[in-house]
Amino acid sequence: MKTLTAKDVENQLSQGITLNMIDVREGDEVAEGKIPGAKHIPLGSVEERSGELDQATPYIMICRSGGRSGRATQILEEKGFDVTNMEGGMMSWEGPTE
Repeated sequence: MKTLTAKDVENQLSQGITLNMIDVREGDEVAEGKIPGAKHIPLGSVEERSGELDQATPYIMICRSGGRSGRATQILEEKGFDVTNMEGGMMSWEGPTE
């Protein structure tokens, strides 16, 4: 499984790099703040909503601490997607939120 740290993601965003991020936390967690531009797809919906995603697009998976996003990464890898897990999740995020 490919991984990036929260700081790696923050640095890429601050350089103006467009990232395709998916936040797999539950709605109440996302309501407390998510990385600007991240799409919200709760972990329990990732498999059924995978048709909304483009297999040619790389995605970064995000959750609270990295566990659920790791599971989402595995699910999408098995379906042929190019996915990376953000280690440490939002607990490690120091950048802006929306």
